[in-house]
Amino acid sequence: MKNVVLIGIGLIGGSMVKDLKKLHPETTIIGVDKNPDHINQALASQLIDEKGDINVVKQADVVILSIPVDASVKMLPEILDLIQDDALVIDVGSTKQDICKAVEQHPNRRNYLAAHPIAGTEFSGPQAAINDLFRGKTNIICDVEKTAFKLQEKALSIFADLGMRIRYMNPESHDKHIAYVSHLSHISSFMLGKTVIEKERNERDIFDMAGSGFASTVRLAKSSPDMWTPIFKQNKSNVIETLEEYITNLNQFKKLLELDDFEAIFNEMKNTNRIKDILKGIA
Repeated sequence: MKNVVLIGIGLIGGSMVKDLKKLHPETTIIGVDKNPDHINQALASQLIDEKGDINVVKQADVVILSIPVDASVKMLPEILDLIQDDALVIDVGSTKQDICKAVEQHPNRRNYLAAHPIAGTEFSGPQAAINDLFRGKTNIICDVEKTAFKLQEKALSIFADLGMRIRYMNPESHDKHIAYVSHLSHISSFMLGKTVIEKERNERDIFDMAGSGFASTVRLAKSSPDMWTPIFKQNKSNVIETLEEYITNLNQFKKLLELDDFEAIFNEMKNTNRIKDILKGIA
């Protein structure tokens, strides 16, 4: 890879190019971001080598699109209009149906690979980028058969360099499953944080009384609303379905408390304890 263009210099894309630069120091990383502070921070930390605008994709071997999902849907066709015949374009968004549909008839659809690395932290921006974020993590690839075979190979080589495991899904299945295991957990975290802030007016009380359990549960409430609002919008129907099921379980738990049925509460929690085995090995 000679030129990698990163569009959107944040945690995911920034961590990708941080590892790629370490592994391939000869590669030039060109950053594109509408926020000039992000550009300046990325240049100062040597996360990127140069800054550019969308036209720099004309000289790219690889383009990594790492911006909010609503913006990706609009920008991806523009990128595919400009790229070289052998360029690879990867997006890393948390929803896949809308973006795949947006380019399904594009003449350069074969240059695009839809990916979703299941990795991250609650932090955002160039300074959040870290090495080895993706090592051992799953990367979901959608509609792989629509990407040119040689570009599939190039993408898989990049993902192998980053240490990711690969799983293939269609966009519809991806968006349905990710609503349960990612989007719902973010909503739960945001709403728990909201509830505590509204009821505990004294911020010092929250700080003094919050244990590690509370801190870990509301960790995701630190995530960027700029990123998550478009995700909830694009995956609205699946998110509503998961919320309905979650609310049903919460109401059932509340009902058991009202009935003093602590044996049932014990059994509910005991049965749910098997999540420890399901998630064994995940940090």
